[in-house]
Amino acid sequence: MVPIEKPSFDSQTIPIALTVAGSDSGGGAGIQADLKAFAALGVYGCSAITSLTAQNTVGVQDVYPVAPEFVIAQMESVLTDMPVAAIKTGMLSNAHVIQALISTYDRCYPVPLVVDPVMLATSGDRLLEPEAIEIMIGELLPRATLLTPNLLEAAALLNEPVAHTLSEREQQAQRLLAMGPQAVLLKGGHDSGPDATDLLLSDAGLETFSRSRVDTRHTHGTGCTLAAAIAAGLAKGLALPLAVGEAKEYLHGAIVAGAQRTLGAGASPVDHFYRGVQ
Repeated sequence: MVPIEKPSFDSQTIPIALTVAGSDSGGGAGIQADLKAFAALGVYGCSAITSLTAQNTVGVQDVYPVAPEFVIAQMESVLTDMPVAAIKTGMLSNAHVIQALISTYDRCYPVPLVVDPVMLATSGDRLLEPEAIEIMIGELLPRATLLTPNLLEAAALLNEPVAHTLSEREQQAQRLLAMGPQAVLLKGGHDSGPDATDLLLSDAGLETFSRSRVDTRHTHGTGCTLAAAIAAGLAKGLALPLAVGEAKEYLHGAIVAGAQRTLGAGASPVDHFYRGVQ
């Protein structure tokens, strides 16, 4: 297939990031959350939609997958016209869509790839077909600059029980790193305790990022938002640890601000624009 060359046009005014993910009709997660996070952090956001969901703060009522050929068309349309500086993936739905993503990424100029392995919505609804997990593990993760699973997703990828102790989490992060990504951010938001601690593991070693836990159920879209914020940092040229640290700081503020409002009958989304737009 034809390689995708980096556009000669050089955007000097604003970095560009591309999200390849599902659409959340309620606006709190998926590409909507990604684009809001990009904008809030001073990055121009583009999107390639992989699935349409009928979704609100209560749950996911229906899912309509996008044809893999159209996912490729969307990605090519953006990548051939704009010098994308980071790609973030979210809900990929099925094996055919993952293959479409991989085939396009392999033809593209070098771009950091942040993989958020979206398998379950906060409400518990399944967002990734079981047969797609194998191709994600075998083919997508080895291409990732960063993998950002929560504790439930890490357990599912490893086919192990959910880790609870710090030692168990470090061991799972090591096993995830062995699957091929350049780095793993194992998120601790689903754990208990006064702090939410994320572990960043790469060949350079282990770093921890902690913030006080916010007592709220209004956390819709937190995983999408964190991964998108990291991709925004990478698009701006930040080193990975700095991009992770700034993204976690941004997300913590968005959770705190989002806890003060209610936008639906269920788990409301975080407040992406609590800082305004940079």
